[in-house]
Amino acid sequence: METTRHFVATVYAVHDGAVALHEHDKLEMWLPAGGHLDRDELPHEAALRETEEELGFAVDLVAPQESITSETVRSIPQPQHFLVEDINVHEGGEVGHQHVDFIFYGAAPSTDIQPGPGEQPADDWTWFTPAELRAQSDEIPADVVEIGQRAIETVGSL
Repeated sequence: METTRHFVATVYAVHDGAVALHEHDKLEMWLPAGGHLDRDELPHEAALRETEEELGFAVDLVAPQESITSETVRSIPQPQHFLVEDINVHEGGEVGHQHVDFIFYGAAPSTDIQPGPGEQPADDWTWFTPAELRAQSDEIPADVVEIGQRAIETVGSL
């Protein structure tokens, strides 16, 4: 079986010591803002677009960027994490579909979520502190808890 892979970008949006998560309808798990890269997008561009669409505001990405440039190259903001996620696993452990995920941290301007048209409503989003992430670890995937805590710590230290 051939495994299909899609490139996605995810943003752990942080404000005042909490990270925004929603229960994803299709995947039935708590996740931050994010989605598939459009054909003409770079990962950080998709991260910013998805955050604007899903949360209704722009974030400041916490993403190192090297100063390598020339006539034909330029550096782009680097994700905090780069993961391969199994989305569709068949009997016998064969993976049918994976996401190659560029994970960014973002400093959010407020907790006032106002999703764009066709996105999950604001009431579906919850801001979690590190203690709340740990307390919900039976419902929130372990990687989301860990990365959410790291995002809160990183953004809070700026």
